[in-house]
Amino acid sequence: MNDTTTTASEQATALVGRHFRMTEHYEVGREKIREFARAVQDGHPAHRYEGAAAELGFEALVAPLTFSSIVLMLVQRKMFESWLTGYDLGQVLQTEQSIQVHRPIIAGDKLWCDSYIESFRQFGDKDFMVTKNVLSNQHKEVLQTTHTTAVAQTGVEIATDLRAAVAGVIMTGQSVGDRSDASAARARDEHAGMVERFDHVAQPDQDERRRTPRTVFAFEELSVGMELTPRTMVLSRGDLVNYAGVSGDSNPIHFSDLVARRAGLPDVVSHGLLTMGLGAGYLTDWLGDPTAVTNYGVRFAGFAPVPADKASAIEFRGRVKELDPIRRSAAIALTATCHGHKLFGRATAEVLLR
Repeated sequence: MNDTTTTASEQATALVGRHFRMTEHYEVGREKIREFARAVQDGHPAHRYEGAAAELGFEALVAPLTFSSIVLMLVQRKMFESWLTGYDLGQVLQTEQSIQVHRPIIAGDKLWCDSYIESFRQFGDKDFMVTKNVLSNQHKEVLQTTHTTAVAQTGVEIATDLRAAVAGVIMTGQSVGDRSDASAARARDEHAGMVERFDHVAQPDQDERRRTPRTVFAFEELSVGMELTPRTMVLSRGDLVNYAGVSGDSNPIHFSDLVARRAGLPDVVSHGLLTMGLGAGYLTDWLGDPTAVTNYGVRFAGFAPVPADKASAIEFRGRVKELDPIRRSAAIALTATCHGHKLFGRATAEVLLR
């Protein structure tokens, strides 16, 4: 294990059990919602037209289910700028993501994020960190609770070549050297982006009365084992670049052939959160109501390689696993495959029905 690996792991270990909060809020704009919906190929009109959102009972555009990944990526970047400077951003990938929805995110929301570092462990040449994030709005209402498992590969054989490749293509100011030089100043700056907190944040209102879903299907129309209509979506390099810009995920494995090869990948690959977002769009298109999802979680099992000269096709399928007549809810199992390979090790969602 080299010095960089040791330093990075020590930094991560020291954060376990600590609580951080964004120093400034993120304001949700209607054009950003439209951009994100386009990036994840989610065509529901409530993401684009106020009239369609009003028909669902909302006063502003409704954000797609995984829109919160923009804020989570911002928080991750701030954490790596100030607290985890020993890692190359090109080493870091999400391996699992879950979203519990308490209220939908809509245009005009001012989002705050509280992050809790729940655990850190090493397995071979990989570092795993689990983070809980609580998103709330200007009214102190909790909107989402998410859990992210991130992995960084820090093996000495890969790290040396990978660091050099990343340094040559990564966004200016995001290299390890740039972040290390600036970290001390950022740590002293009260406007740095993330500060440690020791208080408790608001909890979801468990007694909140949920609106009646306006889904295509009524609960009585579903049965265990029912199959959702399959859907195929395509991703090109242009789609990856667009998503990187919209979401803020600038990891160069998603646009640089050199970095992807040095990281041991067969080609430039899609963002895991992009494929998760495509899956969410597939699910909400079937439902007809993008706010009917209460839980959505994905464990990533593979990558969707995207060649430079042609698009890759991803096929999504779904099946009703369980039905709860008391909650009028259904558990849906989702799959995603690309070139015959599974992208999701496990993907499930809970949805409410009219």
